[in-house]
Amino acid sequence: MRDRLTRLLLLGILIALVALAAQPYIERLLLASTAPRTVEPRGNLADIERSTIDLFERVAPSVVQVVARKGTTDLSATDEDSVDIQTGTGFVWDRVGHVVTNDHVVRGTSAIAIRLATGEVVRAEIVGLAPNYDLAVIRLQSVKQLPAPIMVGTSADLKVGQYAYAIGNPFGLDQSLTTGVISALKRRLPTSSGREISNVIQTDAAINPGNSGGPLLDSAGRLIGVNTAIVSPSGASIGVGFAIPVDVVNRIVPELVRTGRVPTPGIGIVPGDEAVATRLGVEGVIVAKTVPGSPAERAGLRGVNLTTSTLGDIIIEANGVRIHRVPDLTDQLEQIGVGGKIRLILKRDGSQTMVELEVIDIGRSSP
Repeated sequence: MRDRLTRLLLLGILIALVALAAQPYIERLLLASTAPRTVEPRGNLADIERSTIDLFERVAPSVVQVVARKGTTDLSATDEDSVDIQTGTGFVWDRVGHVVTNDHVVRGTSAIAIRLATGEVVRAEIVGLAPNYDLAVIRLQSVKQLPAPIMVGTSADLKVGQYAYAIGNPFGLDQSLTTGVISALKRRLPTSSGREISNVIQTDAAINPGNSGGPLLDSAGRLIGVNTAIVSPSGASIGVGFAIPVDVVNRIVPELVRTGRVPTPGIGIVPGDEAVATRLGVEGVIVAKTVPGSPAERAGLRGVNLTTSTLGDIIIEANGVRIHRVPDLTDQLEQIGVGGKIRLILKRDGSQTMVELEVIDIGRSSP
C-alpha cells in the first residue's frame, strides 16, 4: 500500500514537472495572437489635444522649409566643395507670396528653394534683409496654389506661463510641432550686426537647428514671435529658445516689403567699449567720437581726447529714460524713429548738460 502511494506521488511530481516545462509552449499555442488584434475604441480626445491638433492643421500649411545655397545658383548642385547649404523655416506673410524668415538663414546666399507643406518645391528671391533684427523677407516664384497667410497676434500682452507652439523643420524634419510655455519676456538677443534685439521672448518649446525663421504661436494659432536662436552647449534644444516678438516683426516686415531695407536710426556717434566703461566705473554710453557732419557733431558732442587721455561726453539719459548701456540708447532711437528729435542728458566735466538732436538714418549716411 505504501509503495503504491509512493509511486502515485512520484507520478504526480513527474506530471507537474512536465506540465511546468510545457507551459510556455502550451500558452504560445493557445494564447498567441496569430491574427490582427481587435482595435479598441479610443474615446474622446482631451480638450487640449483637440485644440493643439486644430492649431497645427490650420497653421502648418502656411509654414515652409527654406533651403539656401552659397557658391552657386544651381539648386541641384551636389558638389560639397562648391556649395554651402543653409536650412531654416519661414511662413507665408501675405497673399502675393512674401515669406518671412531669419536674416541668418538667407544672407549671402545665391539660390533659395522653398518646400511647401504640400511637397511642392519652388524658387524664391530675396526682397529685403534686416540684420539688426535678424529678419528677412523673400518672395515665392510660380506657386501653383499659395497657402493662406499666417494670422498675426501681438506680443504686447504676453504672459509668462502661457502656452507657446513652434512649427518648423528641425534637422530637416519638416512640419514638426513642439509645445511649451513662454518662459520669460524682455530678454535681449545679440545679432550678427552687433546690435541687440530687445523684448525678446524666451520659450521652452523645443527649438533646434532648422527651426530658425519659423513661427512661435499662441493657443489661438496667432503669430507671436519668429524663432531665431537657442542657447545650448551641444547645439540642440535644452529648453532655452528665443523668438523675435511679433510687434517688432509687424513693424519691420512691411518696411522690407516696401523698400527692401529698414532705416537704422542714429545720431552719428561711435560709442566707447562697454567693457572699458565698466572698468572705469562709468554708467552710461561714452561718446568715443562723432561722425563728421552728423547731428552729434553739429550739436557739439565731445568724443574722447586722445591727446589728454580724457573721456568725452557720457550719455546718461534719453527722452527721460535712464541710459546704462548702448542697447538702452538704441531702444530709444528706434522708438523715436528717423526724423524725430531726441533729448539727451550728458555728463560733461563733472556737470550735466542737455542737448536735442535729430535722429537720422545712419545706414544711408556716410562718415
